[in-house]
Amino acid sequence: MKLILKSTLSIALCSLLFATPLQAKKYEPLTYNTETVSVATVFEADPSIKLTLEQIMADPDWLGRQPERAFWSADSKTVFYQRKQQGNENRDWFERPLDGTDNGQLVSLSQVHTMGAANAVFNRDKTIQAYTFADNLFVRNMASGKITQLTQDSAKQSGPQFLLDGRLAYRQGWQFFAIDLSTGLRSELANLKTEQAPEAPTVAKGYLAQEQHKLINYVALSHKNKLDRHKSSVQLQQQNKTLTPQPIYLGKGIQIVEASLSPAADFIVLATRKATKRNDKDIMPNYITANGDVAAQPVRARVNDASPEPQKLWLINLNNGEQSELSYASLPGYNEDVLASVKAENAKAKGEKYKSEKIIRDIGLMNDWYWSQGAIRWHASGEQVAVMLKAFDNKDRWLATIDLKKQRFVPQHRLHDTAWVNYAFNDFGWLNNSQALYYLSEESGYAHLYLKTLTGKAQKLTKGTFEVSEPTLTQDDNYIYFKANMAHPGQYNVYRANLATNAIEQVTNLVGSTSFTLSPDETKLLLRYSTNLLPEELYVAEASPAKQVIRLTDTVSEQFKALPLVAPKIVAVKSSRQAKPIFSKVYQPTTDSAEKRRAVVFSHGAGYLQNSDMGWSGYFREFLFHNLLVQHGYVVMDMDYRASKGYGRDWRTAIYRHMGKPEIEDLADGVDWLVKNANVDRQRIGTYGGSYGGFMTFMALFTQPDLFQAGAALRPVTDWAYYNQPYTANILNTPSIDPIAYERSSPIYFSQGLTKPLLINAPMVDDNVFFQDSVRLVQRLIEQENSNFEIALYPVEAHGFRQPSSWLDEYRRIFKLFEQNL
Repeated sequence: MKLILKSTLSIALCSLLFATPLQAKKYEPLTYNTETVSVATVFEADPSIKLTLEQIMADPDWLGRQPERAFWSADSKTVFYQRKQQGNENRDWFERPLDGTDNGQLVSLSQVHTMGAANAVFNRDKTIQAYTFADNLFVRNMASGKITQLTQDSAKQSGPQFLLDGRLAYRQGWQFFAIDLSTGLRSELANLKTEQAPEAPTVAKGYLAQEQHKLINYVALSHKNKLDRHKSSVQLQQQNKTLTPQPIYLGKGIQIVEASLSPAADFIVLATRKATKRNDKDIMPNYITANGDVAAQPVRARVNDASPEPQKLWLINLNNGEQSELSYASLPGYNEDVLASVKAENAKAKGEKYKSEKIIRDIGLMNDWYWSQGAIRWHASGEQVAVMLKAFDNKDRWLATIDLKKQRFVPQHRLHDTAWVNYAFNDFGWLNNSQALYYLSEESGYAHLYLKTLTGKAQKLTKGTFEVSEPTLTQDDNYIYFKANMAHPGQYNVYRANLATNAIEQVTNLVGSTSFTLSPDETKLLLRYSTNLLPEELYVAEASPAKQVIRLTDTVSEQFKALPLVAPKIVAVKSSRQAKPIFSKVYQPTTDSAEKRRAVVFSHGAGYLQNSDMGWSGYFREFLFHNLLVQHGYVVMDMDYRASKGYGRDWRTAIYRHMGKPEIEDLADGVDWLVKNANVDRQRIGTYGGSYGGFMTFMALFTQPDLFQAGAALRPVTDWAYYNQPYTANILNTPSIDPIAYERSSPIYFSQGLTKPLLINAPMVDDNVFFQDSVRLVQRLIEQENSNFEIALYPVEAHGFRQPSSWLDEYRRIFKLFEQNL
């Protein structure tokens, strides 16, 4: 299969252009120049094929079962990846040598333990690789290739790491062990227990007990013997180093959040919080069960019921067992009343006054939703450790080091956001050969890469109106590779920062979406690349600014390749509210029409998600449905409204304390664009979306009833007070602090505005957006005597549908809604 590129820039159409399939066994390399390129996928499509809902909503195996969970082999010569089995949910592993052919070879079940793992680790000179498989520990000798299994039990080993003395450490529950690979000796380094420490035997304080010990020699002697044994045990523990160290007792009612062992095995940084018990009221009924009973399934708490969960950070000295709590007092702003203005506004609405004062904020480890790392990072020398912390109110993020001698935090960076600190773009780490930190920060308005010595000012390595992610440092500290959308908000490529010259070098130049993994020998990149019309496949390129990219997999089915699909144009819709445009996909029929067309505006879910990019969309069913609508004469628009990912901090936080207003303003601008530029009849436009997109359907139909003529809300949020805490409290604070934000952002308060046909599609075992959301809104509409809605129930479906029959029913109803009302 040849890969052909055009050299002219076209923001409107950006896809990979394929010619006819290659007859050769090996895929030919993709050669390109250094200019920005635009490419288009051209399969040998059959223009006579008419898309059907039955095909689109069928089990997605028909698309071809694309590669998943790909990672490098230890020697950087092979790539392993998973692929779903045809007709079931099981996965097979495949091995694809870089000099191999086709899609590689199936790895037999008897050999899957030999592959290694994506999170495998190496010792300092890279002569040994360590990894876990099925919760057991393995090592690979890189010279001989010999694999040795170190454990074969049910204890579940995890987190392998090499220590400075060459031993291999790992975790088992909250126990830390180290194995001397030369002798095989396994040593327990630490055993963290959430129990009270045992005490020396004592005489009970009661009168009877005291007198018993005075009067009865047998009792007194028994007590003395216990004391002697205890004393002897303590002395033995102190004087004989062959014994297992005493457990580290943390006390009762404590839950361990995270624990990180130093490379020198002399310290552990520990995060704890009070143990909590789930509320028995947090349940969801399941009506379709195997035994015919109604099951009460446990679910997450609502943001309305969530309480702060402050964490304590501890430094544990493994040499003497000393536990030192690390005070947050050195963190700038740790006691600021950052919500004072919000509290004052809500108090005023109640006829009250709020007086701001210093408070002790609830703080704990940062939890980034996209991380493959942790919030505690040790320097390779073991002499320094960095921790990323976040306030429970979501307004501050701190990067701090720990003074191991003085047992205190040393602040290195504070990121304050008056809206909320992002739950993405929080990667950080140490340079390997100097005591300096690199990290991502949105402080400039976009996620950029910074470098900071422990006593100096931060140096900004990247700058511009683009987002940086996935920073990957080379072992020699020469480069930090990263992913960014420099050329266009929807086009992602691989770049690297030269730390010696501060130059930014573009490594790949593909038009689409590209993510990467650096090979263990740091000479190559494993690429996961896709376009609007091509599902994600695997490629390999040199780790330097490349002249070619070689394709490793071709899993797209012939059935998919034959479809006459329309590539969406990515247009910049002018905003009536602010300077930045609203990037949007537009699907249009290829033939002209004298009659004005019908249109549908789709709203993606999650809010903070980018869908109008140049890569393959997770909304592949919707993508195909939009092509079906085009075949029926519709124009379809898919907008990255304010709140979406990929456009910087201000775009992300535009919805702070008022969800459903900026986004609908953007949809209105989209409607204006369609009328002006796509020959669309303003009175024949509908809208639909799921999850956050369903919420937007409600807000559009309820608050701007003349904007759309019909709408479908799928698995929709109706009242944000019922959604979860981690997501909702970022944007709206909490209901107890900011009821104003919740009431002006929740559709249930505006349902009286519904005048156009509304379809509600509600899964009944949705543990993300509860079925209760739809039930409460329907009851309110009934009480308002509103007959402009209908609801479809899906008894066996959760938030993401699984059954093709459910998908088909849902989209038949959506299509019918548009056909009848547009």
